[in-house]
Amino acid sequence: MKNKKLLAKILNGLGLVIVIVVLGLLLPLTVPKVFGYEIYGILSDSMEPEIKTGSIVFVKEVNSDIIQVGDIITYKMGADSDVVATHRVVEIDDENEEFITKGDHNQTIDASPISYDRLLGRVEGSIPYWGAISLFIHSSTGLACIIIGFSISIFCWIFADSIQRKLKKEK
Repeated sequence: MKNKKLLAKILNGLGLVIVIVVLGLLLPLTVPKVFGYEIYGILSDSMEPEIKTGSIVFVKEVNSDIIQVGDIITYKMGADSDVVATHRVVEIDDENEEFITKGDHNQTIDASPISYDRLLGRVEGSIPYWGAISLFIHSSTGLACIIIGFSISIFCWIFADSIQRKLKKEK
């Protein structure tokens, strides 16, 4: 009887731990979107040491007139491109409506200024190394792991509940 009671507690605990781990991995990749942030992965070392390679950044859409020298911005690499970059604004050319940017790790400013209309937003925060987790979660293997994790949790809770019901009947 004690062994069954212990097994039920272990199964309940295991189910809870799995759910907490899965939610802990998902929350940083979902909750910021509710508050208007877009999430991008950093693939190069151009912003080190401020933003590590493999980090994710939280980007808030802002008007170009809000951007100041020193802000880190995310922008489209070209007018017709979906490729984005994240660099620091080192100068603002209001006359031509362009930002002059530079990666913190780079020796020189970027070759082309960034027109205001290519601005996606200002970086408001980052989580180091979370980019790999994001890529995994968004893969078919990652999605399968999440589904399996939740399924195992549910199985643990159902099995623990059946053990507890049997123990009550035995009393």
